[in-house]
Amino acid sequence: MGWVLLLASNLLGYGLMAIDKKRARRGEWRISERSLFLCATCFGSFGVYAGMHMFRHKTKHRSFQIGIPFLMTIQVWMILKLYTKALLG
Repeated sequence: MGWVLLLASNLLGYGLMAIDKKRARRGEWRISERSLFLCATCFGSFGVYAGMHMFRHKTKHRSFQIGIPFLMTIQVWMILKLYTKALLG
């Protein structure tokens, strides 16, 4: 069940980056950076990161250049910690 939620949050992050890039090109209402970071914080960081590079979106923003990889690192550490704890008992 945890893997399904992890996949869903990353698909959401990827989709939000795609939608925001499309809206940016059209000059339409945008998804806030706060919302993008909230999604990344809720274990969607890999999806947001993939969306950044796939759509070339937010790649020049220092907060995204540093913040998203930082969140990815913390989340990998947390997942490994939980996974090894589950394996060990």
